[in-house]
Amino acid sequence: MNLLLDTHMLIWAAVGTLPRKAEQLLVDANNTLYFSPASLWEIGIKQSLGRNDFAVDAAMLRRGLVDAHYIELPITAQHTLAVNDLPALHKDPFDRILLAQAKCEGFWLLTSDKQIKEYPGSVLFIGRGDAAWRPQK
Repeated sequence: MNLLLDTHMLIWAAVGTLPRKAEQLLVDANNTLYFSPASLWEIGIKQSLGRNDFAVDAAMLRRGLVDAHYIELPITAQHTLAVNDLPALHKDPFDRILLAQAKCEGFWLLTSDKQIKEYPGSVLFIGRGDAAWRPQK
């Protein structure tokens, strides 16, 4: 299964605080793990706004992801245009581009964001303290 991790999942993976079920998905050799440059951009923007939950060095995170064999999924024009086709359930532009990327590529977006789980399509939701996940496809 191809998994695109949302920004918080990437941060939690880096600092070792993933929910157990998410960790199981990430260590499963049958899964291919992806990250988006949008997540690195989001970290920089939200750090500048003083958000403590984004307190990681984006450059070091990227290096760690690449070293751990995650694949960087470039943002394409197709992805940006697909944002327009998403229902207006969530206004966060970073989450919306991640959703569009997952949709365009046929990947699962791994998230713990309760707003994102409301989107139809390929969303895998794992709550922060939840061991269960629910495919939305």
